[in-house]
Amino acid sequence: MKPILVFDIETVPDVAGLRRLNDLPAELSDDEVAELAFQQRRVKTGNDFLPLHLQRVVTISCVLRTGEGLKVWSLAEPDLDEGAIIQRFFDGIEKFTPQVVSWNGGGFDLPVLHYRGLLHGVAAPRYWDLGDGDYADSRDFKWNNYISRYHTRHLDLMDLLALYQPRASAPLDELAKLMGFPGKLGMDGGKVWAAWQAGQIAEIRDYCETDVINTYLVYNRFRRLRGELGADEEAAETAFVRAQLARIGAPHWQEFLAAWR
Repeated sequence: MKPILVFDIETVPDVAGLRRLNDLPAELSDDEVAELAFQQRRVKTGNDFLPLHLQRVVTISCVLRTGEGLKVWSLAEPDLDEGAIIQRFFDGIEKFTPQVVSWNGGGFDLPVLHYRGLLHGVAAPRYWDLGDGDYADSRDFKWNNYISRYHTRHLDLMDLLALYQPRASAPLDELAKLMGFPGKLGMDGGKVWAAWQAGQIAEIRDYCETDVINTYLVYNRFRRLRGELGADEEAAETAFVRAQLARIGAPHWQEFLAAWR
C-alpha cells in the first residue's frame, strides 16, 4: 500500500522573533512580549491570532500507515529544536513520498512550516518537487505534487470537504464526534500557549497525537465516501487502529479509547 502520513502541528508565539522585530527591552518577560503582540493583533484584526511567520513550531505529530503497520509519534521540543523538528518532518516525506493528509494543513500547518523552514535553513527537495526535480518520477509531480492547491499528494481534508469555501468548513472535533470518534480531549489550540508556559510539554504532545488519530479516522471515512474503501474495509481499519492504540498503552491513549463509543 502507498504510505499515508497524517500530520498536525502545535505552535507558540515566536517570542525571540517578536523581541527582534519590535526592539523590545530585555527585561520584558516572554509572557509580556507575547501579550503585547496579542494586543497589537486585537487592535489590528479583532483577534489575537499571530501571523503565520511568527508561530514557533514546538510539536509535529504524525500517523504513518504503511503495509508494515501503523505508527504514531511526535517530533517535539525539548528533544529537538524547531529547525530539527521541521527538517525531520520533511525528511520523512523525502524517504516515503507518502500521501500526506491534514486538517487545514493548507491554510495553517504547511505555510507555517514553509516560513519557519526558511528561517532555519531546512532542505525539502522532494516536498517542493513541481515536476522539475532530479527524481526518477519527477515528471509525475508536474501533474500531482504537494504544493498545488487542487493536487492531491497533500490532501487537506477540511479544504476539500468544504469545496475550498472557508464558510463551508467544519471543525474536526465536531465532525469526529458526530462519526463516533473521541474528538478533542481536554485541550485545544487556544490553550497551547498557556500549557507551554506551565511547562506542560508532554500534554501538548499528547493532545497533538490524538488530533492526528482523529484526522486519520475521518480520512478513512472519506476514503469510503469516494469509493476507495468498502464498509467492511473501513471497519477493519478502525478496529486495527483501536488495537494498535491499546497496544501502545500510554495514558492519553487509554483516555482516548475510553471516550471512543
